[in-house]
Amino acid sequence: MTKEEDNANQVPYAQVSNVSPNNSPSEAPTLPYTGKVGAGDSGLPIESMKNADTIGLQREIGLLNGVTIIVGCIIGSGIFVSPKSVLEYAGSVGMSMVVWTVSGVFSLIGALCYAELGTTIMKSGGEYSYILDAFGPVMAFLLLWVTLIIINPTGQAIVALVFAFYCIQPFYPDPDCPPPDLFVRLAAVSCIMLLTFVNCWSVPWATKVQDVFTVAKVLALIVIIASGLIWIFMGHTENFENAFEGSASGESIALAFYGGLFAYAAWNYLNYLTEEIKNPQKNLPWAIAISVPLVTLIYVLANVAYFAVLTPEELMASNAVAVTYGEKLFGPMAWIMPVSVALSTFGGVNGGCLSLSRLFFVGAREGQLPAVMAMIQVKRKTPLPSLIFTCILTILYVFVKRIETLLNYFSFMTWLAIGAAVAGQIYLRWRRPDLPRPIKLPIILPIIFVLACLFLVIMGTVAAPMDTLIGLAITLTGFPVYFIGIYWESKPKWLLNAIKKCTIFCQKTFLIVSQEKEE
Repeated sequence: MTKEEDNANQVPYAQVSNVSPNNSPSEAPTLPYTGKVGAGDSGLPIESMKNADTIGLQREIGLLNGVTIIVGCIIGSGIFVSPKSVLEYAGSVGMSMVVWTVSGVFSLIGALCYAELGTTIMKSGGEYSYILDAFGPVMAFLLLWVTLIIINPTGQAIVALVFAFYCIQPFYPDPDCPPPDLFVRLAAVSCIMLLTFVNCWSVPWATKVQDVFTVAKVLALIVIIASGLIWIFMGHTENFENAFEGSASGESIALAFYGGLFAYAAWNYLNYLTEEIKNPQKNLPWAIAISVPLVTLIYVLANVAYFAVLTPEELMASNAVAVTYGEKLFGPMAWIMPVSVALSTFGGVNGGCLSLSRLFFVGAREGQLPAVMAMIQVKRKTPLPSLIFTCILTILYVFVKRIETLLNYFSFMTWLAIGAAVAGQIYLRWRRPDLPRPIKLPIILPIIFVLACLFLVIMGTVAAPMDTLIGLAITLTGFPVYFIGIYWESKPKWLLNAIKKCTIFCQKTFLIVSQEKEE
């Protein structure tokens, strides 16, 4: 995005204020947009708005909201489904418990590295912003590109489909008569549209939804843990005898860690919202320090409960471990488990809408996506264009068959991006040692984390070389897009005019303007 393009995309405030109830188009004050709003809806000149709020994302996320965002985004469908894949590759109950515990510790180290990055580089956007600062625009754009076209929308679509299936499943108790596929997909679309509306309307509304559904899913897991511990105290410990017998090694253990780490994914989501956190230098690290150990404890105890009630053979035969657990232990109340999965995934979709839309907002603000995606709704103070764009893409992917295959292509990219962000942390320690760092970890922790990420990328490539090759090829398509869309500055005038008209149309339609820079 060139400077000329950015200037072309700006529309005078008078054009936006034509929708004012007190102004006809001919009466609107022809003054340039200054970023100030409030009195403009009354038709007052911009000079009278000196004390109005500035246009921009507001700092409305407190410590509790930060905790519920991290916990709510991590606890999706993974803990209800992943125990099967972890056990399959770990080979034994004991080794599975080791994998779940080590995965939690590994996630905590990564989250602490992100706490340092988030309090050093005080920008929203997560690893995109950190890679941009450390390694420049090309590497950052490649991450933005694959996240934009594949990773974010497919991940959201999959979680929404899981929500829809488990929401409908109690009405189809016969395993030989599953819910109609189209019905499930339409329910997923309804979920996405509803949560996009909530996030467009109000950030406090979105955080309240996150708070409520995080509490609901934690309570569901507490029910599993409590019932499992009661089962153990009743003397049912036979499944823990010879716990490490048959343990796997080598490549299988690496694949077991992939399953465990999948369930812990999203510990980095709060970093996408740094600019909306109240006192981020304090609340960001505290939210991370509370959330990740809490989730680790819940996950380990939930697996203890699963293994206490279900034999390894029963667990391996289950497509949804929590549902099988409920059927065996709760009898007529077994419907609680699919409902719990639905609640958990609903909160996960909301957390994704809230967090990941900010990645595209920041990318547009940095000039790497169309400028309209970096604009804010003047009344709601939400990144409405970014949210709507994410919603549309996600809905399109809901109707893609075998959508999981698309996400598999980029499992290596996830760890490559996170590892690159933490490698940037190490690089900035050397390149810019005088940067203010409210939190400064021992350098050995980011080094260990980067090496572990490299190991995961290599093992993933060895285990699925064709998937990795396809994912890499799609990632490399970002190079021509970067050079045509960003590097090429002498774009034809007709193209710049078309972009300008499109931007003005969006501004008038949605009442959106560019974020005002803080003074």
